[in-house]
Amino acid sequence: MANLVTQSSEKDYFSMLNKEQQVAVTTVNGPVLILAGAGTGKTRTIISRIAHILESNYAFRDEILAVTFTNKAANEMKSRVLDLTGRNIPWLGTFHAIAAKILRMDPEIAGLNKNFTIIDMADQFQVIKNIMTEMQEKVKDKQKSVMNIIQQWKEKCLLPSEVKNAWKSMESLALKVYHKYQDKIKSLNFADFGDLLLYNIKLFQQNTEVLSHYQNKFKYIMVDEYQDTNSIQYLWLNYLSKGHLNICCVGDDDQSIYSWRGAEVENILKFSDKFNNAKTFKLECNYRSTSHILATASHVIDNNVARLKKDLWTTNNEGEKVIVTKLQDEKQEAKFLCNQIMKLNLKYKYSDIAVLVRAAFQTRVMEEYFIQYSIPYKIICGLRFYERQEIKDVIAYLRLIINNSDDLSFERIINRPKRSIGAKTLKNISQIAEENKTSFFEAAQIIAGNQKGAKRLKSSLNDFTSKIKDWEEIASSKPLAELVTIIVNQSGYIKMLESEGEKGVSRIENVQELIASLNNFDSIENFLEHISLVMDTDNIKSDDTVHVMTLHAAKGLEFPCVFLPGWEDGLFPHHRSLEDRGGKALEEERRLAYVGITRAKERLFISSTKGRQTYNQWQPACDSRFIKELPKEHVKVINSNSEEY
Repeated sequence: MANLVTQSSEKDYFSMLNKEQQVAVTTVNGPVLILAGAGTGKTRTIISRIAHILESNYAFRDEILAVTFTNKAANEMKSRVLDLTGRNIPWLGTFHAIAAKILRMDPEIAGLNKNFTIIDMADQFQVIKNIMTEMQEKVKDKQKSVMNIIQQWKEKCLLPSEVKNAWKSMESLALKVYHKYQDKIKSLNFADFGDLLLYNIKLFQQNTEVLSHYQNKFKYIMVDEYQDTNSIQYLWLNYLSKGHLNICCVGDDDQSIYSWRGAEVENILKFSDKFNNAKTFKLECNYRSTSHILATASHVIDNNVARLKKDLWTTNNEGEKVIVTKLQDEKQEAKFLCNQIMKLNLKYKYSDIAVLVRAAFQTRVMEEYFIQYSIPYKIICGLRFYERQEIKDVIAYLRLIINNSDDLSFERIINRPKRSIGAKTLKNISQIAEENKTSFFEAAQIIAGNQKGAKRLKSSLNDFTSKIKDWEEIASSKPLAELVTIIVNQSGYIKMLESEGEKGVSRIENVQELIASLNNFDSIENFLEHISLVMDTDNIKSDDTVHVMTLHAAKGLEFPCVFLPGWEDGLFPHHRSLEDRGGKALEEERRLAYVGITRAKERLFISSTKGRQTYNQWQPACDSRFIKELPKEHVKVINSNSEEY
């Protein structure tokens, strides 16, 4: 140990670890599972393990593969590794970012070119909708189901030709669409998120030389939030780890709450079965919560059967007991929350306080009372920056500039701002593109160059296509921010927003914010890759406001004071989980309760109501079964009229 400390960086990461963390950090050979309970210093352990491998010269920096789920987590890890070791880890990123990087090395296996575009769910939805329209299918209420089924097949690593037993009517339809969808996006040089890992797996299966290259390259593999992995992510990791067998997975089965997104808690529960001779280490010292809050969380989660036993403990003080109260209805509950928040604000900032709900509809009444009580608040939901209409429009211009075959982008911006090009013209463009086996862009050029036809239409199309080609030339010589400034002005886009009055002002501000951010990118391709891979949803500003969000959105966050309203059977746990005879859904709901409780550092309030107004009718409610699982010695029950807390 003494030698290790001597060899470490000046910041001496090793001495900052507890004994459990030290053992997990220094055990680098063979499969390792680090069970990291809530608030036990998971990220510090991961960073220190990477530092230990580098400082001990076990591997060069490009021989370490580290993957996580969100860009926020990946960027934090990159920053902390750099701060600790002075070195960047080039293969540290999200699953999708790393898979995209591998695919760009050998895109031919997927029938793509190296500059393929990664499309988001909105574009994926539009392609599927167009295909179903061409198939003369009644698309209403079906596109989303079809898209979800296709995504599930991709998560199971199934190409259209590999799907079997699609007998149900919706699955049969989805399979027909899947065949056409893959052909369509390949022809456009597109890949969706599901394709990235899917094509990686196919690459590994079909090219043993490429697989051997990556297996030999990555001497050490580290995986964050392993409890959230799905089947294809596990398969991808399994392939890559076969070379050196040094895979370390960090996670907490008690925080697996994303089965609806395809996550399989069995991956972490059966780690030792899937990786031979695996060692398991438990991080059980919680640095976040008071002992009352921690004991409450542990007591609740102990009711789950399918879990790996952990005994969390803390050296933090006892703190205040968890407050539990039952209110008459949602209005009284919202009023109670506001009263307690006002009292807490004497000691805490508003930004120290979070309200975590099971369902988004719960926030409506709360917002009314927040306004009445003049409590500043922020609903952490809604559109992300890159999903806003004006931002997606600008992005579409950039996508069309680097890829004239991008029909989706062409369709999006051909009439934004308006160029007197309606549905009839678009249909004509589509038909010409189909007849000539070409893109919408080239079809527009054909119409513009035709001697026949309306002069105004030909002029509009010619002006649009010419500008795209001009900007294509400018892109090679001008900084990206300057290019976008030229585009939004010459296209008339800013003028269009100015005509929208107050609404347009905020949109112009968003475009200006986008332009300001472009100084961080040296090419359109790098920028588009960045935004395609951004999956982060918890972009919380530091304004002094109460944060209101769903329990799912709160994972990974922490607050001094937390409110958990709506603990009633049918709401939480959700009624669908109560209908699951196997009990898996109910156990996931309990894990969600555990996540909610462990977000709190110092104060925790849990509330339920006797009933709620639903569809203008009074619906009586029973206390959540999770309330009955709370440990009496760590909880203080107060009535709705109590002034103390």
